[in-house]
Amino acid sequence: MAKDHSKNETNRETEDTLTNRQGHPITNNQNIRTVGNRGPATLENYDFIEKISHFDRERIPERVVHARGAGAHGYFEAYGAVGDEDIAKYTRAKIFQEKGKKTPLFVRFSSVIHGGHSPETLRDPRGFAVKFYTEDGNWDLVGNNLKIFFIRDAMKFPDMIHAFKPDPVTNIQDAERFFDFCASSPESFHMVTFIYSPWGIPANYRMMQGSGVNTYKWVNKEGEAVLIKYHWEPKQGIRNLTQAEAEEIQAKNFNHATQDLYDAIEKGDFPEWELNVQIMSDGDHPELDFDPLDDTKLWPNDQFPWMPVGKMVLNRNPQDYFTEVEQVAFGTGVLVDGLDFSDDKMLQGRTFSYSDTQRHRVGANYLQLPINSPKKRVATNQTGGQMAYRLDRGPFQNPHINYEPSILDGLHEAEQTGKEYTPMIKGNLVRESIDRQNNTKQAGETYRNFEQWEKTELLSNLINDLSKCDQRIQDKMISLAEEADEEYGRLLREGLKNAPKGGSSQHPLGDVDGEKAPQQAVENSHESDPY
Repeated sequence: MAKDHSKNETNRETEDTLTNRQGHPITNNQNIRTVGNRGPATLENYDFIEKISHFDRERIPERVVHARGAGAHGYFEAYGAVGDEDIAKYTRAKIFQEKGKKTPLFVRFSSVIHGGHSPETLRDPRGFAVKFYTEDGNWDLVGNNLKIFFIRDAMKFPDMIHAFKPDPVTNIQDAERFFDFCASSPESFHMVTFIYSPWGIPANYRMMQGSGVNTYKWVNKEGEAVLIKYHWEPKQGIRNLTQAEAEEIQAKNFNHATQDLYDAIEKGDFPEWELNVQIMSDGDHPELDFDPLDDTKLWPNDQFPWMPVGKMVLNRNPQDYFTEVEQVAFGTGVLVDGLDFSDDKMLQGRTFSYSDTQRHRVGANYLQLPINSPKKRVATNQTGGQMAYRLDRGPFQNPHINYEPSILDGLHEAEQTGKEYTPMIKGNLVRESIDRQNNTKQAGETYRNFEQWEKTELLSNLINDLSKCDQRIQDKMISLAEEADEEYGRLLREGLKNAPKGGSSQHPLGDVDGEKAPQQAVENSHESDPY
């Protein structure tokens, strides 16, 4: 439909006339008001003051982790089954029940450690967070591209991120700090094996897997629960990069993954992923050599096969990066009826931290923003707070009653439709690690499953960074590799023995000869005369 550019005779405006935030038409957006055309300026420059003061505040704190990101809108289409079974057997979540049912969603992909404009070629996990706008309210499935994590207890998370982020003195990422933490946390060795292989640098966001990482639960109408792992499988295939390939791309375009996603959607090549789940009965499973709640472990496919439950299609780019991609806010505690938490200690910690950081970063009323707001009615007695712009009231709610319970037409509780899930909890309160740690077995299995070029790349990257680390760190990492797989440990030991000694560990993980870059900049630059 053509735009109406007809002028309002009262104020001579069109739909495209520039205004300030008060709605006043701007007649001069080139010059501030001054005494003469050379100044000085006057204090009553309202249009300028509004413009510049908003500019001074147009950034919000970036995410501590996952600061660099790209996003897209799309939908989830349910298969109405889990594998060949009726999905209602396992969960009453409405999003899954009906074959062909489409639920709108928004996805944010990200890197983890570095800032908002860091290169998308860095060796790093990738975030894979999905917000489903379901008929029962929002469901956030917040995970990564890799299916495991570095640690299994949330107490260690701040220390892990501190170690992986740039040095607090030099502000440069330091591989020795990274390996110091990992060598001291043996449960991280499986993740280190993935990160230092080509799986640590996905080719782009469209061609990487996703995972919920943590263990969740599904609950059916009878209140019975099963343990669940979520996995996204890209229909575009999976592609990863070597360190050399990534460095070549970075030299040309450090936004390549964001551009790839945007361009694909813009030309109608809509990315798709199939959502698969693994199901395990709710319990300790003493027959396994790992704890099913341990997020440093994979559930073996041969024992717990992947079963498809639906697919995701991304078919619309954001209209504004800040409003949608930057302000979108996810939380692992955002679950709808039929979905539940497990006792996974990392999940328990994330469930507080994720939503808490959004209230700090975006504000107490972040859920009123369109990108975060459910696509259904909201009625709550929560009021006030910075940037509140509406009252989430029921249509028949007494405006004088902002509390519950009440007999004076206030809000009332919903009816419980399915039987509530009530797990038995028994035990002493302790601060202890889980029993079945088995820190290196799966790392060895992963190593043996790698193709030869992946093994070669893994060892090359590890040797490059570890050779610059303290000997005690090297010895511990060799010990973990030998425990995982004889060949893995032997080749790492031999490689470190023959690697050049010295050099700085202060450079992005896996970067080759990065410490030489400052001197190269001097030697390869061109002298110029002052002007």
